[in-house]
Amino acid sequence: MSAPAAKPATRTTARSRATPGPRAAAKPRAAARPRAAAGSRAAAGSRPAAKPRAAAKPRAAAKPRAAGEPRTAAKPRAAAEPRAAAKPRAAAEPPGRAAGKPAPARARHPRRTAPARSSRAGSTRTKIARPSVDRLDPAERVARGKAARASVPRENHAALNPDAGRPDPVSLLEGQAASRVASLVPIRYGRMLASPFAFYRGAALVMANDLAATPASGLTVQACGDAHLSNFGFFASPERRLVFDVNDFDETLPAPWEWDVKRLAASLEVAARDNGFGSKKPREIVLAAVASYRTAMREFAGQGNLEVWFTQEDVDDLRRRYDAQLAQPARKKFARSAARAPDRDNLQELDRLCTLVDGRPRIVADPPLIVPLADLVADQVETGELAAAMSVLISRYRQTLQDDRRLLIRAFQFADMARKVVGVGSVGTRCWVILLLGRDEHDPLFLQVKEAEPSVLSQFAGASEFDNQGQRVVAGQRLMQAASDIFLGWQRVSGLEGQSRDFYVRSLRDWKLSADITAMGPRGMRTYAELCGWTLARAHARSGDRIAISSYLGSKPVFDHAVAEFAAGYADQNEKDHQLLEAAEQSGRVTAIRDV
Repeated sequence: MSAPAAKPATRTTARSRATPGPRAAAKPRAAARPRAAAGSRAAAGSRPAAKPRAAAKPRAAAKPRAAGEPRTAAKPRAAAEPRAAAKPRAAAEPPGRAAGKPAPARARHPRRTAPARSSRAGSTRTKIARPSVDRLDPAERVARGKAARASVPRENHAALNPDAGRPDPVSLLEGQAASRVASLVPIRYGRMLASPFAFYRGAALVMANDLAATPASGLTVQACGDAHLSNFGFFASPERRLVFDVNDFDETLPAPWEWDVKRLAASLEVAARDNGFGSKKPREIVLAAVASYRTAMREFAGQGNLEVWFTQEDVDDLRRRYDAQLAQPARKKFARSAARAPDRDNLQELDRLCTLVDGRPRIVADPPLIVPLADLVADQVETGELAAAMSVLISRYRQTLQDDRRLLIRAFQFADMARKVVGVGSVGTRCWVILLLGRDEHDPLFLQVKEAEPSVLSQFAGASEFDNQGQRVVAGQRLMQAASDIFLGWQRVSGLEGQSRDFYVRSLRDWKLSADITAMGPRGMRTYAELCGWTLARAHARSGDRIAISSYLGSKPVFDHAVAEFAAGYADQNEKDHQLLEAAEQSGRVTAIRDV
C-alpha cells in the first residue's frame, strides 16, 4: 500500500488519492478465486495488492480503470487490451453509460424473457453488474453516488406494487422442491406454515422475484441474498474470539446492495408483528436498522481500505456499544449465553449426537431429522458407494483449504456420517454431518457438508462466475465475513444419486450462538436491528464502492423512511403469501408435516 493510504482524510472522500480504491476492490475478487481460497485472511489481502502493480506496466498505466476490473485484475494481459480501454467501466456499468453515471435502474435484465414489471415508481427489472471500484478519486466516487441519486431518487425505494403477472409463490416453492429430497419437502412446508415469519425465512426465492422489480441505484456489492435477521449470529473466529457477523451465504451473489437492506428491513417488520409489538414499534425498529446501515456506511466511506477490511466486532466490543440500550434482564441473559458459547464445541456435539458402539462413537438416529448412513441405505453395497463418495469429497475438499489447515485435517479419519435436516428454506437440500476422529475417540471434529444450488438471485442478477456452486458460497462468505471458519471449503461429487452435485463444507458447531427472535421485546429487537444494520454495512463495504453508496444514501433519513414503507408493504404481501400456502395445504395441493 502506498503511504498516502494511511493518511487521514475527510469523511466523504476517505483518502486524497484514488490508488488504494482499486486495490481494495481487487482483494475480494482474488479471495474468491480457488488459489485465494487456500489462503488466510491476510493472504487474501496480500495477493491482490501485488496484482495491480504487476498490471501497472507502461501500457496498463495508461488504462488504470481496466486494470481495476474484477476479471482482468487476475489476467494483466486482458487489462491491457484495447477493448477494455474503450469501456473502462464495463464491469461496473452497462455499456454506453457516460463516466461517473450510475447504471440505469430501469433496464431489463438480458437473461429474462418475460416482460419487465413496473413498480409503483415506474421501475422495471434491473440489469446487474459485478461489484467493482474503478480507479476514481474519492471526489469522483462521491459524484457517482450523487448521480445515482439523481437517476433513482431515494424516495422510490418505498415502491412495492406487484402486478397481475407476479408468479404464484406456491408455484415457486414447488419448483424448488423438484430438485430436493422428496420425503423431506413436507417438513419444509410444515416449518414455513408455523408463522408468517417462518414463511418469510423460507421464501427467499419469492422475495428475490419481487426485489428484481424494485428500483436500484446501479451500485452493486457481494450480496448475502438472504439477509433476514435470523441469518446473523455469533461464532468463533480463528483466533478464538466470539464474533458477530452474517452467517448464511447459500444465496450469495453480486447484486444491488438495496436488496439485502430490504430483505433485512422486511424481516424485522414481519418478526415484530409476529411478536405482537403493535402498529408503531415495527416501523421504529426498521428505521433504526436502516439508519444504522446508513451511518455505518458513511463511517466506512471515511476510512482507508485496510481499516475497512480488518474491521470486526467481538462480544466485548458489542457489550461496550449496546449494553446501555438493553434492560438489565436482557444484559444478564446475553452475558450468560456468551459465557457458555465456548462450550458449544465438538465435544458437546459428540455427547449430543453420538453413542458408543463397540468402543467407537456412532451418530444416533433421530428420524427424520438425523438419519445415519447405515439406516438410510439398506443395501450395504449402496451404503459403501455413498460412503466412498463422501470420502472422495472430503479428500478433494482438503485441496480447497490453505496448507496448514490441509495438514491439520489430514490428521483426522472418517468415523461416521448421517443425513441432517437443517433450517427452513434449506430443508430438502442434501445435507450431511460427518464425524472425523483425531488421536482417539475423545478428539472429534464434526463437519457439515451441505448441497449448494444456484442462488435464488441468479435468474435476476445473472449466473455466478463460479461453475461450482459450493465455491460460489465459500467465495461469498470469505468476502463478506471479517473472519471465517478455518474448515470452509467446497467440492463436487459425481455419480451421487445418478448425477453431479455441488457441496460446501464447514464446521458444524464452533461456539455458534443465535438470537432467540421470538423471545425479544421491542427494546431488544431494536438493539439487535441496529447491530444487524451495522454488520451488513461492513460486509457490503468490503466489496462495493462504499464512498458512492454513502454518497447515494446521504446524511438525511430519506432512504430510511422509504425502506420502512417498503417493509410494511412487503410484510402485508408476506402474510398473503403465507395464507396461500395454508390454502394449498388445505386443498391437498401440498403436503405439510408440522412441528418437526
